Amino acid sequence: MQIHKDGEQIKKEILNITAIVEFVLLGFSDIPNIQWILFGVFLVIYLTILMCNSIIILIIRIDSALQTPMYFFLSNFSFLEICYVTVTIPRMLMDLLTKKGNISFFACAAQMCFVLMFGGSECLLLTVMAYDRYVAICNPLHYTLVMNHKVCVQLVTVSWVSTAPVVIGQTCQIFSLPFCGSNIINHFFCDIPPVLKLACGDTFVNEIAIYVVAVVFIMVPFLLIVFSYGKIISSILKLSSAKGRAKAFSTCSSHLIVVVLFYGTATITYLRPKPNQSEGVGKLISLFYTVLIPTLNPIIYTLRNKDIMVALRKLLTKLLM
Repeated sequence: MQIHKDGEQIKKEILNITAIVEFVLLGFSDIPNIQWILFGVFLVIYLTILMCNSIIILIIRIDSALQTPMYFFLSNFSFLEICYVTVTIPRMLMDLLTKKGNISFFACAAQMCFVLMFGGSECLLLTVMAYDRYVAICNPLHYTLVMNHKVCVQLVTVSWVSTAPVVIGQTCQIFSLPFCGSNIINHFFCDIPPVLKLACGDTFVNEIAIYVVAVVFIMVPFLLIVFSYGKIISSILKLSSAKGRAKAFSTCSSHLIVVVLFYGTATITYLRPKPNQSEGVGKLISLFYTVLIPTLNPIIYTLRNKDIMVALRKLLTKLLM
C-alpha cells in the first residue's frame, strides 16, 4: 500500500509542476537598509579587481624580465580571475541597483555553467603553477627544457578547455530536472546548492555527480599541489644557504596563500554534506570565494613578488616622465 501511495504522490507532484521560465535571486534583499552601501562597495571591489589584474597582465606582457613560464601562468590566472568575477559581480550590482532579482531560466543556467567552468579552470591552473614551481626548484637544470613555451601553452590550454564538457553536461543535467513550487533562489548568483533545493523529486543522482566532479576538479588537483609542495619544501630544506632557502620560499608563498584560500572555500561549498548546508553561511562563503579572494589575489601576488613590484615601478616611471 505504501508503494501505491508513494506512486500516487509522485503523480500528483508531476501534475502540479509548472514550467518555470525565470528565477528570482534574493541576493541581499534581506538587508534593504544598506543596498546602496553594498552597491558602492561591490562596484569599487569589481573595478579594483579589473584594474589590478589588467595591470599585472600588462606589465608581464611588456617587461622582458617577466617573460618566464611562472609569469606566463600568472598572466593567464589574472585573465581567468577577470572572467570569473565578471560572471557574478555585474549581475549582483544590477540587482542591487534595480532591487529586482529576476533572472531567466537560460541566463541562470549560463551563469552557473560559466562560474563552474572558470572555477574548475582555476583549480587546474593553480595545479599547473604548482608544477611549474616544483620543476623550477626540484629540477632547476632541466627547467628550461621541461617548461618550454610549447609545453606552457599546452598546459594552459588544457586548464581552460578540459572543464567545459563536464561542466556543460552537469549544468544540463541540473536544469533538466523538474522545478515546481517556489522559484526564489536564496543567493546572489545561480550556484548549485540553492538551485538544487528548488528541484522536485529525488536529486540523489545529481548530488553524487556533483561530488564526483568536485573530487576530480577540486580534491585531485589539491592533492597534486600538496604532493608538489611536499617535494618543494623537502628540496628547499636541503639548501645550505639561508638566503637561497628564503628566495625559494618567497617564489612559492604567494601561490600557496592563494591555494589555501581558494581550495578551502571551494571544498566547504561543494564537498560538505547537504544536511549541514545553511543558506546564510553558504551565501557568505560564496561571497568570500567569488568576491574577496579575487580581490586579494592580485594584492598577494604584487606585494609579495619583488619582480612584479620592480616592473610596476618601471612602468610608473615611464608613464610619469
